[in-house]
Amino acid sequence: MPLSRRAAVLILLFADSKGDLRVVVTMRAATLSSYSGQAALPGGKSEDGETAFETARREASEEIGLSPIGANLPPPFRIEHLCEMPTNLAKTELVVRPCVAFIHSHDPETGLDASVADKLLPVLDAREVAAVFSAPFKNFLYAEDLPSEGGPGNPRNWYKGMWTDWHQSRWRMHNFFVPVTNQIVAKPKKTEGQKQAADHLEALERYRVFGMTARILVDAARYAYEQEPTFEHNSHFGDEDMIGRLRRIGRLGDLRKPTDELTKEDLAKAASL
Repeated sequence: MPLSRRAAVLILLFADSKGDLRVVVTMRAATLSSYSGQAALPGGKSEDGETAFETARREASEEIGLSPIGANLPPPFRIEHLCEMPTNLAKTELVVRPCVAFIHSHDPETGLDASVADKLLPVLDAREVAAVFSAPFKNFLYAEDLPSEGGPGNPRNWYKGMWTDWHQSRWRMHNFFVPVTNQIVAKPKKTEGQKQAADHLEALERYRVFGMTARILVDAARYAYEQEPTFEHNSHFGDEDMIGRLRRIGRLGDLRKPTDELTKEDLAKAASL
């Protein structure tokens, strides 16, 4: 893909005090021009010469203070790169590569828990991130809170899904509502303007994770646990077939404008090949 179209996100996993995997998620600042106020994985657009993992780690360093590639995490922790997932297509005509990494400890007596952000993510960029929290990774395969989570309200508050039209096919829109009253939510030091922009998070017991971020997490959990979700979903991983078709009709080229957005007509033409 041309550099102008490449992006990467980091699926950053850690084990809590019970040994269950959790994934680090951010709430984007409300002042951002795209996807403002939404849940997202750390990540962004690639720079010249970067691999996908280098992009994801650099963006995680800039956004949430995770030590960049080449720098050590605070002892006794270390980070291991596990794999890359198939690319996903954003409406903004970016091709997003999910990169999976795992934080663990050299010392078996030192575990990680829901306060991982306090230990390993010391600096949050208030211009990009309103909050950092974690979600139970395996729960992205289930339509209800897992019993171990004990979230507020009814366990069925965890998931809502619907079918919609995207990529000229039926596309499952996932909405997950992650409990945050049972964990420490890290927030950046706020200027007066940022405080106002993030105020809406203060009263929430659950943060919504949806769209491409939710789809990426469902696919990663399917692969990690070798298990299909209990809810309806799209069976393919990523959007690489449609990305290839769009390239064949001349889309996703070198020059990318800030206003670029895929239309139904573009997708219909690509799908007809």
